[in-house]
Amino acid sequence: MPWKLSGTYLETCNCDVVCPCTTSGLTAPADHERCQVTFAFHVDSGTVDDVDVSDRSVAVFVDGPRVMAEGGWQVALYVDAAADDGQAEALGKVFSGQAGGPMAGLTPLIGEVLGVQRVPIDYRDDGRHHSARVGETIDVEIEDQVAPQHGEDGPVMKLTGLFHPVNSTLTVARSTRATGTGVYGRTWDFTGGNGHSAPFTWSG
Repeated sequence: MPWKLSGTYLETCNCDVVCPCTTSGLTAPADHERCQVTFAFHVDSGTVDDVDVSDRSVAVFVDGPRVMAEGGWQVALYVDAAADDGQAEALGKVFSGQAGGPMAGLTPLIGEVLGVQRVPIDYRDDGRHHSARVGETIDVEIEDQVAPQHGEDGPVMKLTGLFHPVNSTLTVARSTRATGTGVYGRTWDFTGGNGHSAPFTWSG
């Protein structure tokens, strides 16, 4: 199944800025007892086995142990309700790792799939602000950080050389809104915590 996707992503978690998981390749303990993270993706352009999946979004929720490299992750996948059946199946294969690519590298860490749902996903990029509303359950917004000495229009802080499935360079960001309600029995407010954003280009 040949495929290629490009777009943007955002991430929020319950760690403080900057997350030890991100900067250690998942080998350092998270700031709290569990690591709970939401990844949201918007595909600007892409095809999966000749199925056009452009302008569609996906979100992944992970609840993992404090040291994420230990595995046993509990994972939920949310696919854009705007996708037709063919697009939903294609996106599900890529973002679950079934089609290979970066997400396939994470599948050995997954202990339980909590579920797969098709829900409306409102994903937005607005300069240094990035947000995603995932159905009625997850609502997140992050702001890429700029050193105050540079002023509001200064360069965004970035981490480089990372071991990360999305990109080896991510922005340093802070969540301005990060809530979850009824996410497979979980409810949270991680506002003010860690965030990242980046473009991605994947193929398989």
